[in-house]
Amino acid sequence: MHRTKIDLPEQARAEASALLNARLADAIDLMMQAKQAHWNVKGPAFFGLHALFDKVHEEVAGYVDLVAERAVQLGHVAEGTVRTSAERSRLGEYPLRIASGRDHADALAAALSRFGELSRQAIDQAGELRDAGTADIFTEISRGTDQLLWMVEAHLHAEA
Repeated sequence: MHRTKIDLPEQARAEASALLNARLADAIDLMMQAKQAHWNVKGPAFFGLHALFDKVHEEVAGYVDLVAERAVQLGHVAEGTVRTSAERSRLGEYPLRIASGRDHADALAAALSRFGELSRQAIDQAGELRDAGTADIFTEISRGTDQLLWMVEAHLHAEA
């Protein structure tokens, strides 16, 4: 642990950092799942979905940075390598052999939904640690993830 004058108890900072690193793995995984969809989408809705999936990637990249930097602010190390993320992510595996816009939208919606669920759990966990700053970060992420999910799901409803 690095020294910091943040007034949270050391144990709370350690637990919050562990929580942050757990969600960092999920965020990195989600970021790359969005890029996988962006690169591989095909079909009549290609252009719109290609751009939307890139937007999801960009937004989630911002979440990655927020989460990683908060862990460091609390005096710990951000554990954000691709290998660490692959080992720790609680998101489902993204299907590599899909191509249609609907299939990619469905797969990415599932990942966004799970990430949103884990973010909401993290709000409560950070609250139990009395770490309002970390809870606020996860509140922001939860709200943004719900908006991204809404945008992706709109493509699923349009084809129904």
